Amino acid sequence: MTRQSLIEQIKNKRSYLCVGLDTDITKIPKHLQDHKDAIFEFNKQIIDATKDLCVSYKINTAFYEAMGLKGWEAMERTVNYIPNEHFKIADAKRGDIGNTSSQYAKAFFETMNFDAITVAPYMGEDSIRPFLEFKGKWTIVLGLTSNKGAADFEMLKIQNGNEEHLRSDFLYESVIRKVASWGTPDNLMFVLGATQATELENIRNIIPDSFLLVPGVGAQGGSLSDVTKYGKNDDCGLLVNASRAIIYASEKENFAEEARAIALQYQTEMAGYLL
Repeated sequence: MTRQSLIEQIKNKRSYLCVGLDTDITKIPKHLQDHKDAIFEFNKQIIDATKDLCVSYKINTAFYEAMGLKGWEAMERTVNYIPNEHFKIADAKRGDIGNTSSQYAKAFFETMNFDAITVAPYMGEDSIRPFLEFKGKWTIVLGLTSNKGAADFEMLKIQNGNEEHLRSDFLYESVIRKVASWGTPDNLMFVLGATQATELENIRNIIPDSFLLVPGVGAQGGSLSDVTKYGKNDDCGLLVNASRAIIYASEKENFAEEARAIALQYQTEMAGYLL
């Protein structure tokens, strides 16, 4: 998917909502748990209920990989069922040496036909470059995350520059600045956790044109208002992900209707910010 296609979809739907399909077999409604293809059936109904309200779906691959072959098959059926107009993200957080990254890229961009994959940047450019070489695909690099452990490395202060122009940066700032030079806003996004919203203004000074994938709104307590205030650019430049708040809105047989109701709340709020 091209950047312009994504922007047009955001404008047409007045939404920058990404629905996270972090589907846990133990949490789906009980009436579906004995279904022969429970994960896909659950995802199918969520997609049918929300596809006109969102521009993207993000599949957290861990929930599918944990189920072995059956999980991989459900993931493949799910990504094939998502309409082509939607931006399809494999939240796989891969990161390894170049030849291994090449195989990961083929798995998710060719075999599974995702539009984007999340990757970890801490092994450097040669671990990221294989993903960037796929035309029409996106690499979404972890920038600043919301987890407690972000303080262990991402928020460490380091010295950058030379003696005349020495500056003190957070490690995540240095990483984002460096990674941004490897690609362009047409094939490179960054993950910024919603609970780190106050840092978004600073991050926009480093990458003013890049799209940001922002998880953590909803169950994790992030503020859509703050994320939009500090992170939005002229093209919107945001994909705000909500997972549990939408897909687990109800444990009853009307779960898809309840999921739609929550997604509609997000879309309605987003439409107001896009005026």
